[in-house]
Amino acid sequence: LTGVLDDCLCDIESIDNFNTYKIFPKIQKLQERDYFRYYKVNLKRPCPFWADDGHCSIRDCHVEPCPESKVPVGIKAGSSNKYSKRINSTKELEDCEQANKLGAINSTLSNQSKEAFIDWARYDDSQDHFCELDDERSPDAQYVDLLLNPERYTGYKGPSAWRVWNSIYEENCFKPRSVYRPLNPLAPSRGEDEGESFYTWLEGLCLEKRVFYKLISGLHVSINLHLCANYLLEETWGKPRWGHNVKEFIHRFDPLETKGEGPRRLKNLYFLYLIELRALSKVAPYFERSVVDLYTGNVQEDADSKTLLLDIFRDTKSFPMHFDEKSMFAGDKKGAKSLKEEFRLHFKNISRIMDCVGCDKCRLWGKLQTQGLGTALKILFSEKEIQNLPENSPSKGFQLTRQEIVALVNAFGRLSTSIKELQNFKLLLQRTR
Repeated sequence: LTGVLDDCLCDIESIDNFNTYKIFPKIQKLQERDYFRYYKVNLKRPCPFWADDGHCSIRDCHVEPCPESKVPVGIKAGSSNKYSKRINSTKELEDCEQANKLGAINSTLSNQSKEAFIDWARYDDSQDHFCELDDERSPDAQYVDLLLNPERYTGYKGPSAWRVWNSIYEENCFKPRSVYRPLNPLAPSRGEDEGESFYTWLEGLCLEKRVFYKLISGLHVSINLHLCANYLLEETWGKPRWGHNVKEFIHRFDPLETKGEGPRRLKNLYFLYLIELRALSKVAPYFERSVVDLYTGNVQEDADSKTLLLDIFRDTKSFPMHFDEKSMFAGDKKGAKSLKEEFRLHFKNISRIMDCVGCDKCRLWGKLQTQGLGTALKILFSEKEIQNLPENSPSKGFQLTRQEIVALVNAFGRLSTSIKELQNFKLLLQRTR
């Protein structure tokens, strides 16, 4: 796997070196910080597309929710604290409460009005979202400690796994199904009489549509790499042993096993990495403002987390071969706007499909990585709003929730890990050959 990637002026070797020596060590440390390790998710949302096939009963499919008592107080308080002034003494607190009483007005609302405001806010928020977001206020939404629930192969082989990915590729195409039904690029090979290959068909699309499918394929490849690298190898006396499964890696990516398509799949991983890397470099001004605080309630922890995050942003901005998102949706305004909205809705639909995954642990990481990519796309298509951010007050034009921030960082961390694991598999293959 070598050379320049399609649709951008960047080579694989440069990404490997940049990721190994600059990004990977730092993003690993950032993911261990309290602000980024706790993710609130609803794993009980029903599948909106077909009857539930039943959840995985294997022990390692289970996700252990985090007790509320273990979640840092600043995270539980929600996003309302993100821009609030620190109150450091009892007197300040009393003064604040007194001021609230003196300036109080009748702010009561009827239940009907409250519901209307919630609907309006939900509609407004959805206009720039590329994902179907979980309602954090739902009683089924729980905090999960990502460090205690790592992404790995659990042994689940239920029907939902292939059904989910087949639906993603086949139901979210830009052409009518009567014209062409795109193949799942990681599905078992089909006969030559069943149409052109996924990648031959892909080359005939416009840039925007190629990007869409490369992103989905890259996400699929990344998840498969995680499973190959953290595979349940054996279990003796109730103690599982996880590790690299070279045979499974060869089955999914070797050119001979995949009729030459394995390396093309892996190139889509690098393309996805470039897209999310570009998003991180673009969103840096949002976090560089003093008004934005990664608030957990621990002042030193918060300061260290932001310092490390800004350090990673400096590295992302230093990368010399970024993907140029301005080349997308650059045609006539009406057609570009329509294509962009179609692009957004397709991806949003994919995020809903993640609620159909039968294994809870797979569902958790699928939802997180999909939301992370959706947040990256939201950033790339909000450049003007980010450039016009006020320094000392929240922006009404562009906002990120804590869930989006956590998903963005962890999703990119997963991509960084995938590329690092790819290097590990290269070494393992050299030893076996």
